[in-house]
Amino acid sequence: MEGRQPGKVLLASGDFGIPMARAGQGRLVIVSGPSGAGKTTLMREVLRCSAVPLWPSVSATTRPPRPGEKDGVDYYFLSPEEFEARRRRGEFLECFQVHQQGHWYGTPAREVLAGLAQGKWVVLEIDVQGAMAVREQFPEAISIFIRPGSDEYLEELQRRLRGRGEPEASIAERLQTARRELALADRYQYQVVNDRIPRAVEEICDILTRHWETDRNDR
Repeated sequence: MEGRQPGKVLLASGDFGIPMARAGQGRLVIVSGPSGAGKTTLMREVLRCSAVPLWPSVSATTRPPRPGEKDGVDYYFLSPEEFEARRRRGEFLECFQVHQQGHWYGTPAREVLAGLAQGKWVVLEIDVQGAMAVREQFPEAISIFIRPGSDEYLEELQRRLRGRGEPEASIAERLQTARRELALADRYQYQVVNDRIPRAVEEICDILTRHWETDRNDR
């Protein structure tokens, strides 16, 4: 997901009749990392392979769908007016606006909180700024930071953005965002280096399995 502008106001999730802390035996799993770290590819494989029953949260956005994307599966695609109305009603756990494109992204609160109340392990694949905001509300969440596997990550990101025809100002801003996000990696419980997809997937699955087994033993 694209980097987002810092300093935007985060509205609380509102009163949905569900406590903000972990409910039932559900768990919140937060996965994030800088643009181009491969977190979406990793989590697609984790969702397929993990022995822990995971439930992916679907984010909302005001950007138009890309080819092949489906509403309610990849994102909830909302008009700017609908997104703003939901934001003002406090229906997002976190929501921010991307830097130069102007599109909004947010995590709908109702589905996440309902999933936790039903005992689900809810996975949020969100950016670092959103993760910091959600962790303030869910201190028991499992947080995993995906680190790029290449020492030349920033150079590769720059080349990829230039190859897509991004304006130089946008490239500079995205690189700055990536540096800022890498600097916050120590705020996460776990850091997984995406050097090889199968190895990184196995490491994430092992982390989740350990927590799953610990939670079951504590019941």
